[in-house]
Amino acid sequence: MATEYSGGGDPARSLALLWRSRQRGGRRGRSDLDADRIVAAAIELADAEGIAALSMRRVAERLGVGTMSLYTYVPGKAELLDAMLDTVYGETARPEADGDWRGRLERIARENWALYHRHPWMLQVATGRAVLGPNVIAKYDYELGAVAGLGLSEVEMDSMLSLVLGHVEGAARRSVEAAQTEQRTGVSDEQWWHAHAPLLNRIMDPARFPTAARVGSAAGEAHGSAQDPEHTFEFGLQRILDGIDAFVRARRTE
Repeated sequence: MATEYSGGGDPARSLALLWRSRQRGGRRGRSDLDADRIVAAAIELADAEGIAALSMRRVAERLGVGTMSLYTYVPGKAELLDAMLDTVYGETARPEADGDWRGRLERIARENWALYHRHPWMLQVATGRAVLGPNVIAKYDYELGAVAGLGLSEVEMDSMLSLVLGHVEGAARRSVEAAQTEQRTGVSDEQWWHAHAPLLNRIMDPARFPTAARVGSAAGEAHGSAQDPEHTFEFGLQRILDGIDAFVRARRTE
């Protein structure tokens, strides 16, 4: 699903944009245009049309300016994409730490689930090369606080957080894909499966695939389709938290 990659721009210019420290050397631009407005317009464009629609020209059209005027404030599309990611990562709520670690991790998971659904284009960006902007770093620092004080090593803290966030991303991807499929085809998963069920029943031999037939039938009846992305998210999150709990308990008995 990924069609773009973070960290693809010039590192120095990306960091200057992310931290808004770029020196323009006396170049003058429009008084009503700045990096924040450009990034906001790019996010609006990606929210509406997906990351494939993102270009400097399309962002300029949205702002009603010439394309070249953007380069006074943003080095290029790659750096713009990094700034977009850092900006939306700043949207997650970060209340004062309260409750136990499990409750804190649950809130973090749900915040990220909601973030992906507000900005589905994020799932079209491969983020293996971290965007080291202020919001990304602040988010990472805050979220690590959920597993601080559990007796974990620094590497284990990072791994626990990555485990939770990786599950959220995967579940959100399936959820967004299902919603986009329904939107583009005009047919819901339930309608699609209802239409194809008679054919499937004729060609699938329960005697040959007894477990698949039994489990598939039960899941389909429960979800109204082959799967329910929200159920997958909730079920998986709780099992991951159970696993973390077991790991922490075992560590405390060592």
